[in-house]
Amino acid sequence: MSLILENIDHVVNGATHIEGVNLELAPGSFNVLLGRTLAGKTTLMRIMAGLEVPTRGRVLMHGTDVTGTSVRRRNVSMVYQQFINYPNFTVYDNIASPLKLARVSQEEIRRRVHETASMLHIEHLLNRYPAELSGGQQQRTAMGRALVKDADLILFDEPLVNLDYKLREEFREELRELFKARNCIAVYATTEPNEALALGGHTAVLHEGRLLQYGPTEEVYHRPRDVLTAEMFSEPPINVVAATVSEAEVTFDRSVHFPLNQDLAGLAPGQYQFGVRASHIGLTPQAEDDLEIEVTVDIAEISGAETFLHVHNESFHLVLHLPGVHAFGVDQRIKVYFPTHKIYAFDRHGNVVHIPARPGAH
Repeated sequence: MSLILENIDHVVNGATHIEGVNLELAPGSFNVLLGRTLAGKTTLMRIMAGLEVPTRGRVLMHGTDVTGTSVRRRNVSMVYQQFINYPNFTVYDNIASPLKLARVSQEEIRRRVHETASMLHIEHLLNRYPAELSGGQQQRTAMGRALVKDADLILFDEPLVNLDYKLREEFREELRELFKARNCIAVYATTEPNEALALGGHTAVLHEGRLLQYGPTEEVYHRPRDVLTAEMFSEPPINVVAATVSEAEVTFDRSVHFPLNQDLAGLAPGQYQFGVRASHIGLTPQAEDDLEIEVTVDIAEISGAETFLHVHNESFHLVLHLPGVHAFGVDQRIKVYFPTHKIYAFDRHGNVVHIPARPGAH
């Protein structure tokens, strides 16, 4: 089964929520909708499910136009942020509920519930009630109810956002494995670039209701089409610095410049925006062409075993994503090293004109 969205617009009370979206999801694919809050992820999934009707455009499933078909007549399941379970039903009955509504035989219900519960590692919890479960177990139950239907399309609307870090890591790993054995289309919405990378598959980057780019997740991450996609698909957002390219060198400001190296030799003279990921700027040089920049520390945010270091000079601000704990004082003067061979270049309109030959790790 394929799912095709053709020229989808969705306007509510004069406000455009979705604009001109064209998207084709292949049978058996795992797809991530990545975008900030209010990017249009939930609205787009509701249109896919049949919970909303687009103002313009068509939704095709199995090659059939289902734009006006209600969710009840589509083989679709959805998992939400909140743990939506029936409090008076056991885990078994919660998972079985869509099969009972479909009048599936008791024997088939029993088989599919136990099979689904086993996949989600909650088979030992089938006789418990939601109030007796942890948050992770409740979410597994809600996911079990979505999976047991053997739906053509399963939608996940930020389902892990209310779980702690460890549980989220476990779920991501299990989801990847779970959908390898299924032939349905899975769509997973998230605001977090790192979650999209962890889940893999294909990613659609959304911004203010528009689809910026869609493709294999690693491809979209390493080869963004424009500066907006690069910013959306970076955590923290990619550093963007205005630059001037001449015949011989690149200039960020009057004090920061470097010779036009082999990586950037194809750029015509003119004005550009240069992007470099926070994890690629370091406190020590890693390559011969790393550019040394003297900066002032704004703040060092220590988060677990990593540090987000915010610095500036007279012309621009930078954020560094550093492994380990680094303590710096506010207004401390330090040197950082900017990898000129890992630079993305964007033109005045924000379109990518240069992608580094050696983009490196995430």
